[in-house]
Amino acid sequence: MANNSQSRTQRRIQQKEMKKNKPSIWKKIMLSLLAIFLLTIIGVGSVFSYYIFTAPELDHALLVDPTSTKVYDMNAELFADLGTERRTSVNYEDFPEVLIDAVLAAEDVRFYDHSGIDIRRIGGAVLANVSRGFGAEGGSTITQQVVKGAFLSTDQTVKRKVQEQWIALQLDRSYEKDEILEMYLNKIYYGAGAYGVATAAEVYFGKTLDELTLPEAALLAGLPQRPSAYDPTVNPDLAERRMNTVLNLMVRHEKITEEEADEARAVSIEDMLNITQRKATPYRAFLDQVAKEMEDKLGIDIYTDSLEIHTTLDPSAQQHVERVLSEDSPISFPDDRLQSGIAVVDTQTGAIRAIGGGRNRQAGDWNYAIQGDGRQPGSAIKPIISFGPAIEHLNWSTYEQINDDAPFEVTGTDPIRNWDRNNHGWMTARRALEQSYNVPSAKALDAVGLSQAQAFAEGLGIKFYDDQINIRDAIGGTETGVTPLQMAGAYSAFGNAGIYNEPYAVSEVVFPDGHKESFRSTPEAAMSDSTAYMITDMLKTVVSSGTGTAANIPGLPVAGKTGTTDNNSNVWFAGYTTNYSISIWAGYPDSNTEAVKDTRISRLLFKELMSSISSGKDTPDFEMPNSVVRVGVERGSNPAKLPSEYTPDSQIVTELFKRGHEPKQSSERFDQLAAVRSLKATYDESSNQINLSWNYGNEDVTFEVRYGTNGSANNQSTTEDTSFTISNVERGSTYTIEVSAVSNRNSSNRSDTERIEIKIPEEEVEEPEPEEPEEPEEPQEETPDPGNNGNRDNQGNSGNDSNSDDSSNDENGDDEEDENDPDEEPDDEETDQGD
Repeated sequence: MANNSQSRTQRRIQQKEMKKNKPSIWKKIMLSLLAIFLLTIIGVGSVFSYYIFTAPELDHALLVDPTSTKVYDMNAELFADLGTERRTSVNYEDFPEVLIDAVLAAEDVRFYDHSGIDIRRIGGAVLANVSRGFGAEGGSTITQQVVKGAFLSTDQTVKRKVQEQWIALQLDRSYEKDEILEMYLNKIYYGAGAYGVATAAEVYFGKTLDELTLPEAALLAGLPQRPSAYDPTVNPDLAERRMNTVLNLMVRHEKITEEEADEARAVSIEDMLNITQRKATPYRAFLDQVAKEMEDKLGIDIYTDSLEIHTTLDPSAQQHVERVLSEDSPISFPDDRLQSGIAVVDTQTGAIRAIGGGRNRQAGDWNYAIQGDGRQPGSAIKPIISFGPAIEHLNWSTYEQINDDAPFEVTGTDPIRNWDRNNHGWMTARRALEQSYNVPSAKALDAVGLSQAQAFAEGLGIKFYDDQINIRDAIGGTETGVTPLQMAGAYSAFGNAGIYNEPYAVSEVVFPDGHKESFRSTPEAAMSDSTAYMITDMLKTVVSSGTGTAANIPGLPVAGKTGTTDNNSNVWFAGYTTNYSISIWAGYPDSNTEAVKDTRISRLLFKELMSSISSGKDTPDFEMPNSVVRVGVERGSNPAKLPSEYTPDSQIVTELFKRGHEPKQSSERFDQLAAVRSLKATYDESSNQINLSWNYGNEDVTFEVRYGTNGSANNQSTTEDTSFTISNVERGSTYTIEVSAVSNRNSSNRSDTERIEIKIPEEEVEEPEPEEPEEPEEPQEETPDPGNNGNRDNQGNSGNDSNSDDSSNDENGDDEEDENDPDEEPDDEETDQGD
């Protein structure tokens, strides 16, 4: 018992000791967190070490040589080396103090105090990145910007940021601050094709650096942040706001006084600029689109980084575009002030082949093909806003009947009227689009509904003013504007079986570190292939016989649509083949009211351009998909009906229907005519003629009468009356008479024939009474009779002769009546009457 008790006591003591030695749960948690922290530090340190180890080495040549962005066309041929365009390098001593103060205040106020990276700015950037996402704020110093432009890509990644800061530290240790600032001011891009601040001063102000004023220095110092957006020749309002920001920073950092800033703010951008000497740069309009895409998609500036940019440019198409907009254009413009914007897009892919920014355009001029909110599209928007959505959602055919009976009333504003101020009654959708009538377009939009129409148009890249469609958008006359590039992209979907590809100019970018990024439009089904083909077929009619005939190109299958706005202030033509989609705007730069004197100008430009770029290139016609059927329907039927076998060819039109929505019922309008009723024939012995009569309804017909003897009816005549007379009949004969009705609208539509026979009695001839034989008389002396002169035989003969003469006269009278009978008409007259 004692041993057992002792054993239990010992076990209790051991258990207590074990509990004392067992760690608590909180202690375990703390140890685990410490381990995780250490592992994280080690892991991050390892990754950062790898980033630093793989960072590019400092290369003095890259630091001082011009940054060169090379741009290639669709054939991988170099067409622009942006680093060699306009650059003037100067020494640090040549930079005026006012410029250095403005640059440091705007970009890096502690430049002379930090070691290449600014810890305070990095801290602020980290907080911004945590609250607003990585890349929200960079915190880069001037030293880092020099490094980034010379050695690294501009993608917003941790690797690039770590490498940038590491190389910046090395650069700061290897060069004097003044040397680094000199590198920056000589390499940075200032917009308008100007590299380096000395070139920028010459381009914008026509001055050398030592001539710069405070507002000019502030304007230049603000440009590198976003040179395209702040370009004073393009966006003077934005440039002015940026200049004022720099002036405020200079005041805050005590570089200038508030009074000096106020005096500088009073100088307008227009008064500072002197840009009259700049010359046009080839392909500059296309490069504007390249720069825009790079900024939108990657947030980088093509003029500040050593990049290889591969584009979709077709140099031949671009040259044709620039030719038609130059002083040597084959098209005669009404005056020198008229401007035009052109966009050429690959119909199948959305690749931009050429851009025309304006006539005789200089670097920095407004790009009418791509910039701003565009201009009112006029009727060129109708396939996108009205008829496309109606076919897509309401299953309209190209035959759809629309009643253009009166102006379309719009609440709170003027009614929508046709361009010719007339109304034209019932018409097909094809006719309405062909002649560009406004009332049918408004009715189509009203029928399909605003929301469905807006979604359809937005699927084709159209953006509405305040994101809200308006019923007047049916005729393109609201505040919603479009650019030629948007229109070329939208129309390309009609020629591409309904597949929309957002237009793009950049296909691939190669960064200085070898990293590549590719860009292609993602195909989107904007509509069914049936809608696309039916719109295309109608737009081919516009070009062949409608408002767009001036754009017609013989031998080339082209579809397109015209568009003008009130007073012809905006003149459009958007058209396409299976290869190219081209949209052209013409108008005056600062006016939405001044009329274009020759409204054909956009159509003529299209014809010239499409002919040139299509020359020698196979252009197949648009292929009708299986989802569409081509059906002959009876003209004027509403809803559409199939023609009957009696419908005249002139009343049959061929139109397109979505398969499954084609008409099934045949028209009865031209059914076989009913036969004549109650046909009667009577013989009038006194006039020796047959009188015919019959009954019939109120159809538009002519009656064909055939008659003859001995079972044949080889004589023929026509009449529009329900009676007819056959003269000079043969006595003793049986006449066969046939009457049928023939449609005046379709001569092949005949009724069944009604037949009747009539027996004409023989002519009754009076036989002379036989003379009684005379008994012989005894001869006696003849005594003359004074009553008849003894001419008894002559009395009898005289009666016979009289009958003979009467008979002769009757025959002669019948002959005269036959010759003058108005019912006996020549065959050719009968035919004319039937037609």
